[in-house]
Amino acid sequence: MSSPSSSPETAPSTWHGTTILTVRKGGKVVVAGDGQVSLGQTIIKGTAKKVRRVGAGPVIAGFAGSTADAFTLFERLETKLERFPDQLKRACVELAKDWRTDRYLRRLEAMMIVADPNESLVLTGTGDVLEPDDAVMGIGSGGMYALAAAKALLDSDLDAEQIARKAMAIAAQICVYTNDSLTVETLDTTAS
Repeated sequence: MSSPSSSPETAPSTWHGTTILTVRKGGKVVVAGDGQVSLGQTIIKGTAKKVRRVGAGPVIAGFAGSTADAFTLFERLETKLERFPDQLKRACVELAKDWRTDRYLRRLEAMMIVADPNESLVLTGTGDVLEPDDAVMGIGSGGMYALAAAKALLDSDLDAEQIARKAMAIAAQICVYTNDSLTVETLDTTAS
């Protein structure tokens, strides 16, 4: 997998792909991710788990980028959440500061979507912590396909998980670096 700026034509021996999507609707927030890991034009693994719960509280994170880099970011985010419990945005801003200024972290090639019952955020290696304008966000090579599909489905009768699954299936039909082996995590937003 690679950063969004890499392309298979320019870096054939780097990791590529992934699709991570978050949807908020009807008292639920869902983060879904595909399982494909590619190296150049070869599928290395089809069932990678790129979405997981982080820390002791109700936080879900999904990553697009290098797997080793993502594990480093998961650990750093968990540390920040321990320091700032129940303050997802603050923990993410602190992680983004470190990511941008720490010499080791600056070399990491990944993006993350994180969500708790109250907010969804995208973290990037350039120090950005972004909030969506609406109830959906997508990252990774198939992220824009899944995002467009989810936006189109928001007004339907489908719930958040159904929208996420359908949007991810659409992305998998379009993006060669995305498959239909999904990891889906859900949080109830009405309990907070």
